[in-house]
Amino acid sequence: MDHTRRTPRLPRYDAVLLDIDGTLVDSNGAHAAAWSDAFAAHGRHHPPEQIRPLIGKGGDKLLRELASLDNESAEGKRIGDACVEIFMKRYLPTLKPTVGAAAFVEWLVESRFTVVVATSAKEDLVKALLTICGGQALVKDATTSDDAERSKPDPDILVAALKKSGSSPDRTIMIGDTPYDIEAASRAGLATIAFRCGGWDDAKLQGSIAIYDHPRHLLDRLDQSPFYTEKS
Repeated sequence: MDHTRRTPRLPRYDAVLLDIDGTLVDSNGAHAAAWSDAFAAHGRHHPPEQIRPLIGKGGDKLLRELASLDNESAEGKRIGDACVEIFMKRYLPTLKPTVGAAAFVEWLVESRFTVVVATSAKEDLVKALLTICGGQALVKDATTSDDAERSKPDPDILVAALKKSGSSPDRTIMIGDTPYDIEAASRAGLATIAFRCGGWDDAKLQGSIAIYDHPRHLLDRLDQSPFYTEKS
């Protein structure tokens, strides 16, 4: 893939922190459905449409806000474990990448950005999701829930990913799809490029420095994107 002919030669960033769910894989609706199923299996009624606006936050925060449950409590652990199992078995096989996700990952790698996946998911799920979007090469540099004490929108995951990248905040960009990505990045001193494909509109994605429909939309507009500065 040759994008060099249509992009300036002065990259504004050295490192890219990447979200997966909703950004590279069309999975936000599936996560909401899996949580709904898990709650139902434990006698609690929370329809997917009630859960959907919270997808992108950590599961601990979702449990607390929806059901006033601590994720370390017995019931909280059972529901959380059930959600993961349901998602992996029932929904993961149906998932597709977002538009242009594989090409976007390929471009990032070929352009020699330092790319670190920044997600609150567990390692086995991270691997499975990255396989869907052609991002297997990024697994080794991914941060997971094991790398942070607090989940998004707390900045811990992004702070850990930034440290792993070896870059400075002003030379690093976050790519995400939820208001929680933007908030976490801001609290870590990072700018965010947002995608609408996660299900949020522009009003909810305020605070990002640019918004695109999906990865292909950004790839098609690299010349005018925040990735590059004007030649001096």
